[in-house]
Amino acid sequence: MNTINTKPEPEIPHFVLKDCALIAIATHRRANTLKEFRDHIASLNPDSLYYHFWANLLLPHFEEREYINDFASWMRHGLSDTKLAEQLAVLDPTSFNDLEELRYHLLEYIDDRMEESEYLQWTRASQQFEFIRSQIVVFDTHTRISEPHEMSGLIALMSASSIFYHFIDARRRAQDKMDDFCRWLTFFGETYQPLIVQLSGIDPYFSTLVELRQQVATAFQNHFTERVS
Repeated sequence: MNTINTKPEPEIPHFVLKDCALIAIATHRRANTLKEFRDHIASLNPDSLYYHFWANLLLPHFEEREYINDFASWMRHGLSDTKLAEQLAVLDPTSFNDLEELRYHLLEYIDDRMEESEYLQWTRASQQFEFIRSQIVVFDTHTRISEPHEMSGLIALMSASSIFYHFIDARRRAQDKMDDFCRWLTFFGETYQPLIVQLSGIDPYFSTLVELRQQVATAFQNHFTERVS
């Protein structure tokens, strides 16, 4: 008697909803001139680069959207260099492969600016720049989601810091730069590929976390509305 061995279907994991806090840790590194700033950037811990590009999204008092990262803001308000401030302000960390590539482009802009003006590299800033590094603390919310359609109504209720963890910080943790929502959807095969494409097209950097949460929620809601209709 012949028996047919069939492999059991792999079990699809639940989406484990988590929250986080980004803790600021002093590095005791400070810069008063562009030259000092440049030297620190060259050897700075990657966690510090991460903090100065992303932490402002989690700070409730942050209101200036023109100079979204700390480096650009200091160039504008500390050194009064509008040109370099504008160049650094448009650097989108999500467009680089890793933080080292981001560091390279930071140094490139700074070096070009110092070559344009030798005086600028020694000009003393009106306020000192203090380098901070980050440490992320993760919390389990004890919420588990088994089906993608359940996520559709849940995202709008998530905290902004939970969105940060699953949609932004996840890309740093994953070699393929995939966020946690897209990764979970891949366990369902090709079923949710259009939704994955839509989510992958959202740029998280130039939006507030509230705006980002709405974009992600809308992508889920539109997907399941279209499936029903």
